[in-house]
Amino acid sequence: MKVFKYSSLTLIILLLIGAVMSCSSFGNKPSGKHLDAISKSINYNSLEKKFMNPGMDLSKEKQSFWEVTKAYINGKEKRTPKSKMPEEKVDLAKFLSPSLEMKFVWLGHSTFMVNINQKIILFDPVFSNSISPIKVFGSRFQAPALTLQELPAIDYIVISHDHYDHLDMDSIKYFKEKNTRFLIPLGVGSYLIGWGIEQERITELDWWDEKLIAEDGLEFVCTPSQHFSGRLGAFTNPTLWASWVVRSKDNSLYFSGDSGYGKHFKEIGEKYGPFNLTFMENGQYSKYWKKVHMMPEESAQAHLDLKGAKMVPVHWGMFNLSLHNWFDPIEEALVEAKIKGNILLTPKLGELVLDNNSKTNETIKWWKLDRIKKVGDIQNGDK
Repeated sequence: MKVFKYSSLTLIILLLIGAVMSCSSFGNKPSGKHLDAISKSINYNSLEKKFMNPGMDLSKEKQSFWEVTKAYINGKEKRTPKSKMPEEKVDLAKFLSPSLEMKFVWLGHSTFMVNINQKIILFDPVFSNSISPIKVFGSRFQAPALTLQELPAIDYIVISHDHYDHLDMDSIKYFKEKNTRFLIPLGVGSYLIGWGIEQERITELDWWDEKLIAEDGLEFVCTPSQHFSGRLGAFTNPTLWASWVVRSKDNSLYFSGDSGYGKHFKEIGEKYGPFNLTFMENGQYSKYWKKVHMMPEESAQAHLDLKGAKMVPVHWGMFNLSLHNWFDPIEEALVEAKIKGNILLTPKLGELVLDNNSKTNETIKWWKLDRIKKVGDIQNGDK
């Protein structure tokens, strides 16, 4: 329940500006035959005309908008870095070189790139300067470590849900003339088609649907999460939200998308675990919206439920969408990893990580920028 999303005043402003500017980033909600098809899902409530989390309607949750707004305005947290975060120039040659192990590069928030079975998969690509249709809101801390133009050829793009910090119109449009294929939850195809992606390149899946791509030796599984959707207001839920499993003969990964903690993690772990890597939502949390975003201790437990070997905290480190310090998610993740015995990977932006030869909890704490005298001091081992 990110602060700007939940303001009725903000929503009115968004609608007015969208009407004046014909804001295409709002996208096309499912309609016609597409809506008829997705509404057959057991996760779609035909009476409410929206997707639902099993056993709960989060739109009926009580919450004081003014209490949240007051906490946001009066908070003393350090919500943005004081200076540019350290990053590495992506070693694309090494990233693309043949290998039996998985490799990945984190680009901030929930955007990361994986080489698995010599196929390149990009998750929730967000390269725009802002994650809001009103560009003065939701600005990123710094430019991406790789631009869209610098990306290698992307074989697949996987989308978790339709919120702006996960589904970015300009980033999607960049791939209109590419051969990239898309794997998405039910309903999200309406946005992609409206932005110029051909239907033939899109695979829409419901929870527990499996897509085997035999020629590439990969299997994609759309798995549950506990969240919501909508680009024109909270809990309109026109499209499905999801987590994802990706498997090859030798490797497997899990991406949580956005989710509150729930029994689905154990169910996924029992059915598809163990996983070499879990990319777990670990930021933008708050007591005010913990049903749709996990607290750090819950992310750590979910990793265990999934039977994960190594955990990569994501959904932090590039945007300010909550009330905590910008560096709290990673520091809390380290605390929880120590308590629960998790192996944690904390790469810098743009840093290439090889699964079988990766730094773990003892890595340099590069995010301690505002507690050291010089950015360069971090190279001297501030831990």
